[in-house]
Amino acid sequence: MSSKLPKAALSLKQFMLRQEVLKLYRDIFRTLRYVSDESTRQELKEWARTDFRNNKHHTDEATIKSMLFYGKKSLQDLEKSLALSRS
Repeated sequence: MSSKLPKAALSLKQFMLRQEVLKLYRDIFRTLRYVSDESTRQELKEWARTDFRNNKHHTDEATIKSMLFYGKKSLQDLEKSLALSRS
């Protein structure tokens, strides 16, 4: 009788971290909808995609948490500047 889990099944900690990364990715793209300049929006989307793609090989929990912290901080800064530009 074999296990139904795939060979590369994630631990709970890895799964939770992965969910956090995916949430950040979605939140970034949701926020980018509010960038009014089309070329700037496309540039930011491409930057985000490239940044996530270039860092997807990381497996060290501390490294991932550090990048998540930086990503969340960057997202907050973007949200603040968008809020200021709307007011």
